[in-house]
Amino acid sequence: MFSLKQPKPTFKSYLLPQAEDHIASEPRIKKLEPVLLPGEIVVNEVNFVRKCIATDTSQYDLWGKLVCTNFKISFITDDPMPLQKFHYKNLLLGEHDVPLTCIEQIVTVNDTKRKQKVLGPNQKLKFNPTELIIYCKDFRIVRFRFDEAGPESAKKVCLAIAHYSQPTDLQLLFAFEYVGEIYHNPAKKVNGIDPGGGGGGIGSASGQQTPLFETYSDWDREIKRTGASEWRVCSVNEGYMISTCLPEYFVVPSSLADQDLKLYSYSFIGRRMPLWSWNHPNGSALVRMANIKDVLQQRRIDQRICNAITRSHPLRSDVYKSDLDKCLPNIQEIQAAHIKLKQLCVNEPFEETEEKWLSSLENTHWLEYIRSFLKHSAELVYMMECKHVSVVLQEEEGRDLSCLAASLIQVMLDPYFRTIVGFQSLIQKEWVMAGYQFLDRCNHLKRSDKESPLFLMFLDCVWQLLEQYPAAFEFSEMYLTILYDSARISLFGTFLFNCPHQRVKESTEFAISKNIQLGGEKGLRFPCVWDWSLQFTSRDRLLFHNPLYIGKSAPCVQNGAVKSFKRSKKNYSSTLRGVPPALKNGIISEQEFLPRRNSLILKLKPDFLQQTESQSNSMEQYFRDWFAKPVDLHGIILPRVSGTQIKLWKLCYFRWVPEAQINHGGFITAFHKVSLLADEVDMLNRNLRQYKSNSSLQGNCSELDQSRLYFRASSLYDTSGAPDFLSSSFPFSPVGNLCRRSILGTPLSKFLSGAKIWLSTETLANED
Repeated sequence: MFSLKQPKPTFKSYLLPQAEDHIASEPRIKKLEPVLLPGEIVVNEVNFVRKCIATDTSQYDLWGKLVCTNFKISFITDDPMPLQKFHYKNLLLGEHDVPLTCIEQIVTVNDTKRKQKVLGPNQKLKFNPTELIIYCKDFRIVRFRFDEAGPESAKKVCLAIAHYSQPTDLQLLFAFEYVGEIYHNPAKKVNGIDPGGGGGGIGSASGQQTPLFETYSDWDREIKRTGASEWRVCSVNEGYMISTCLPEYFVVPSSLADQDLKLYSYSFIGRRMPLWSWNHPNGSALVRMANIKDVLQQRRIDQRICNAITRSHPLRSDVYKSDLDKCLPNIQEIQAAHIKLKQLCVNEPFEETEEKWLSSLENTHWLEYIRSFLKHSAELVYMMECKHVSVVLQEEEGRDLSCLAASLIQVMLDPYFRTIVGFQSLIQKEWVMAGYQFLDRCNHLKRSDKESPLFLMFLDCVWQLLEQYPAAFEFSEMYLTILYDSARISLFGTFLFNCPHQRVKESTEFAISKNIQLGGEKGLRFPCVWDWSLQFTSRDRLLFHNPLYIGKSAPCVQNGAVKSFKRSKKNYSSTLRGVPPALKNGIISEQEFLPRRNSLILKLKPDFLQQTESQSNSMEQYFRDWFAKPVDLHGIILPRVSGTQIKLWKLCYFRWVPEAQINHGGFITAFHKVSLLADEVDMLNRNLRQYKSNSSLQGNCSELDQSRLYFRASSLYDTSGAPDFLSSSFPFSPVGNLCRRSILGTPLSKFLSGAKIWLSTETLANED
């Protein structure tokens, strides 16, 4: 009746955990180690470092280890990030990491001795720092405290960061060590992926690869895509025998023989012969050309080139030349405007609504220069579209302003370049292969006299168009911002060199010094930035897609068959954004005919376009007529450049500013709602296909069933609210990334006021 088994002790279940807790409660020292890429090594580190999170309190500060490698500075901690509910993770960088090429200035401070110093490479530091302030090129300010760290260790890590963030030679950049390690150990992979130099995409719907324009075939396909039948791919520069700042293959008029090109090349600056960029369906061509340095031969050669371009036009139309050096701000003016903008965005106190702040923004001239590029590009669009003439962009060297202008013109004219793959191919064609000097202009080697943010200005101009015509672009503003950030990572060969020849020359020398066998390759193959899987997960890459984008056709089901529904111009009218308030039923009221400041329809200066009065009126009328009609999102788009239409790109410039962050606000809230609506539409389409399709059709719909959106509806008619982590800074977070504490009791604004560099070495005395 009674069990003879001993009753199970009820107290035992409490004793055992206590014993385990007792063992676990003994002091433990967990070793914090950084995650290293192939070729990455730790050069210095210091423990017991405090990362400052808030400006006015140390309550939220994090404790951990500060590490300097040959690729980044990394702060490693076990503490969770306070006040932060979301973080967009880069697979190459930790949450607190800063790439060395993103560092602009390093300031060391000793509170006790009231000393501070801006550290340069190979400099000595005669005091033990209690604080380290890192000023970043993307407007971040990161602060670390060494109150509990060893004084000598703190000094050594500061000197290491200063040394490795300011290399004196291109081959000292991390990409060379990384690629060298990959070649020696080909089995190594990053994030499970072979990081070879291919041009992978981001997983677009078509699965297209981004053409790199390194081969003859890439240029030939572009000629056929644009219908440029009177142009040919030229291989006269193969092996960089003619010019070291041109690609090996480029496109020239068919009527120009190779011997003529070789002869003419001596007369151009840098031997940069005219480069074809794009062809309009009406036959008009867009061409880039450097100045002719031989004054005696200038007129003859210029006439021969223009005649060849004219013969390549089916109507034998004239050539219109635009001297960009006279029409647009120069690179020094753009750099000065960028410095003022940076000072303004990190100044304190930050009050966007203050009248003084807005006037200060105007005084930077940044938006004024954005307007100038958009306006001039739109005028050249008119010349190609309406006047049917070929346009030649002339610039001293033909590798700065012409990169920006040529790219903008093509974005306005060709909807292909408003897709993700098309936009990436545009950057490859007009920037990377055309010899834009990324090494100097991005200042990877800290030669500030050559620095200028032209690539950022281009992305800003594209963002202005995206803001005005959101349904015309496949990519989002998050994509543009992350693309800008990627130019500051010294891993991708895309943004590392001044020209393709420099990549071949420098990487070949490096390969010889490291005993790397290249085989038949022309130099080392660096990772390509377009392989976004190296940086982000497939889900995070969905944020690159614009939910408002209207493709050329939308799939639908009719009578059990998938058909393509093509939108008419009436459909496009509902997607207009930024239209004037007087636009009603496609008609502009009388007040809109009045000239507005900086408007595209203003009467243009005669010396600017060198046209007759009737031609100026024709341009004026063209813009009036275009803005009066519904927009064809797969045709031409033109910018609105009035004062209220050109805006500051807040996600890019304000993402680190806590005072500018709007919780549950900003454009991302609309982005979230539209994503849910678009996903509901996709769900309805899938349900229709499932209901009406047969077995043979199901296989064809497999790709359509995959969502292209980051935010997805959990069910039809999803009424759930926005996620709690959404803010105007999404997907970035200002927490711990803009800690602008005053130095030695002096407001930071005093240091920034009137400084020629972000934190002037003249203002900050270098006390030893």
